Amino acid sequence: MPELPEVETVRRGLAPYLAGARIAAVTLNRADLRFAFPPGLKTALEGRTVTDVGRRAKYLLFSLSGGGTVLSHLGMTGSYRFTRLGLAEPTRYHPVPGGHDHMVWSLVHPQHGAFDLVYADPRRFGFVDYFEDAAQSPYLAGLGPEPLSNAFDAPYLATRFAGRKAPVKAALLDQRIVAGLGNIYVCEALYRAHILPTVAAGDLVAADGRPRGPLEDLVADIRTVLVEAIAAGGSTLKDFRAADGELGYFQHSFSVYDREGEPCLTPGCAGVVRRIIQSGRSTFYCPVCQKPAAGKRPDSS
Repeated sequence: MPELPEVETVRRGLAPYLAGARIAAVTLNRADLRFAFPPGLKTALEGRTVTDVGRRAKYLLFSLSGGGTVLSHLGMTGSYRFTRLGLAEPTRYHPVPGGHDHMVWSLVHPQHGAFDLVYADPRRFGFVDYFEDAAQSPYLAGLGPEPLSNAFDAPYLATRFAGRKAPVKAALLDQRIVAGLGNIYVCEALYRAHILPTVAAGDLVAADGRPRGPLEDLVADIRTVLVEAIAAGGSTLKDFRAADGELGYFQHSFSVYDREGEPCLTPGCAGVVRRIIQSGRSTFYCPVCQKPAAGKRPDSS
């Protein structure tokens, strides 16, 4: 499942070609994906212009002239690709034979001319929705702040973590607390902050409600790992590619994720990466240098 860096990479690849393009025609080759296509989608889109390609959490948002918004979730195997444009590689690759092109937008751009945007999804876990007012979308309602926004900081997390007994990893995956974080990058950020993923979220908050030092570290490390992942084009685990077909390379920088049984990369640490299951997902961590909330970081005095 793509996380924030992968979706942001796709957004950045699509935006230069879609912003300013008029949707001349829409072709739907089936009635549904994970959910049914919205009634009247074809009529609602045809003749309108894409004004912007945005992202909120793990959703792509195609803003249209007149105020409408198309919301798209890629699911496990969803991808966008351009045809008649010279960029025919999909945003994600999945080794399944053709026949999975479910939605096609025929576009006309003042600079790039006529071309198609094709959405393919072999497993059909992705979905597309449409709203005249994006504020009406139930998918966007209640989401926490973006982790790269000014609204996301240690004092904010302290207010959301205070008194919570849930593990810090589970709390960070709660999209109501912070939007867009997923399993891979939470594992990596917790490792960088040297915090055990099993520590209660509330233990990162002092009795007076202020964030403890490890929580300050965690916020900084979340930002850093996301920025690095976006710069690397995301992580290509099985099927991810950028909009022009280029692979993401952040998986080569993984410190703990998918490294079970391998030596910890923290200088001077003799630990070995372990894997446990939390809420049905694999968690990778070092049991030696990742500490309880009250513990000191290995480089602390």
